Amino acid sequence: MLLSTLRASALLLLALPSITLASGTDLTSAPSPKGRHTLPADDGWAATPTTALPSGTTGGSTAAPERTHIVTSRAELVAALAFPDATPKLIYLKGTIDANVNDAGASLGCSDYYRADPAPPAGTTPVVYSLEAFLAQFDPTGAWGRVNPTGPLERARVASASAQSARVRIRIPANTTIFGMGTNATLRGAWLDIRPSSTSGNTPMNVIIRNVSFEDTVDCFPQWAPTDGTQGNWNSAYDSISVRNATHVWVDHNSFSDVTSADSTLPVLFGRVYQVHDGHLDVTNESDYVTISWNQFLNHDKTMLIGSSDSAVADRNKLRVTIHHNLFSGVGQRVPRVRFGQVHVYNNFFDVDALPTYGYSWGVGVESQIYAENNAFVLNAPHTPDDVIDRFSGSRITDTGNCLAVAGVCVVTDFIAAWNAANNPDFVPDAGWVPVLYGTAGRADRAKSLETNVHLFSGPTLR
Repeated sequence: MLLSTLRASALLLLALPSITLASGTDLTSAPSPKGRHTLPADDGWAATPTTALPSGTTGGSTAAPERTHIVTSRAELVAALAFPDATPKLIYLKGTIDANVNDAGASLGCSDYYRADPAPPAGTTPVVYSLEAFLAQFDPTGAWGRVNPTGPLERARVASASAQSARVRIRIPANTTIFGMGTNATLRGAWLDIRPSSTSGNTPMNVIIRNVSFEDTVDCFPQWAPTDGTQGNWNSAYDSISVRNATHVWVDHNSFSDVTSADSTLPVLFGRVYQVHDGHLDVTNESDYVTISWNQFLNHDKTMLIGSSDSAVADRNKLRVTIHHNLFSGVGQRVPRVRFGQVHVYNNFFDVDALPTYGYSWGVGVESQIYAENNAFVLNAPHTPDDVIDRFSGSRITDTGNCLAVAGVCVVTDFIAAWNAANNPDFVPDAGWVPVLYGTAGRADRAKSLETNVHLFSGPTLR
């Protein structure tokens, strides 16, 4: 058996093109040939052929040997990506890569990013940021009041945030595939920014990200907004993956979680959770043709935002996204929250249970067109079917074949009817379009089957 396994491994290595190894890399397992897979022709909006991409989303599948790399550190990853070079590239991630490190690879904590006010008043000593000083100066119950922070200490916070952003923001160029090797390829603290150099309109980026565990994308310097809501909020800036001004992106078989920075462990400052997380995966700024499949989104609050703002009318006729066969477990809201886009949400498993921080799953925003099909939910008290949908200036949504998992049986449930019975005005139960790029969505009348399939095969399970 051992001999046959070794022979098979040798044949696989011979079949693969040459791969550039980072200095000192120990290749203990062969890179999966799945790294060169392209999105199947009918697999959601990202499969849409265009003049620029007649085969849909292909990523770095055609990468030459010199553009095929195995990387084990942030420095190697950034060098291999070579943003904004659009030459096809295939990058295998090996082991755990931490984004919060210096050029020598040494770990950086939040205090290592503290910076001074870059524009101090003449004749004064520049103020260096610290959280303790910030809390003392801008306490909304004190002399400062509920007024937005300004002045030297706020400028120092912004400078500190910029210092962290320069480390954790990793820009992904066009025609790239990132593929995690084995069972433990992890990006920790990173913000992958899929965005072209131009920030107007959109550009065919053609990016594939598969088989990676994303952990603890943390903003050390969230902005205090004292008038955000009735009590104010701490607002963070970094997503694990941002898709902005980009078309043709496939995010598949990854996991997203807050491992050492769960919201339940965060302090309460100024009466609000000191929120260091933004989204797991957001699609905004005129992006289009995106497929999000077979991922796990775990233990997070603001999970997936599609659409920039209610006033971003340039997003009209864009933001076409397919979301299928994902596990959403322990997530509070935005699964997804949509503005403007035609978004197909099908065959996902939503494990809400009795999550105390649950708000809603499908956020119906301005001019959004969510087509929700054959999804399964676990809801336990105090949550009820009318909690699944929420209105954010939108008016219509299609709900077909969705169900509640009850004792292993999927009980078909009309979530729109449940919402309409408890709220005004009613939703129109028709998104105004019907998806075509998804083959057979599959039946969701057996909750146990859908739960089992998604639990077994979602996340970084590709070999």
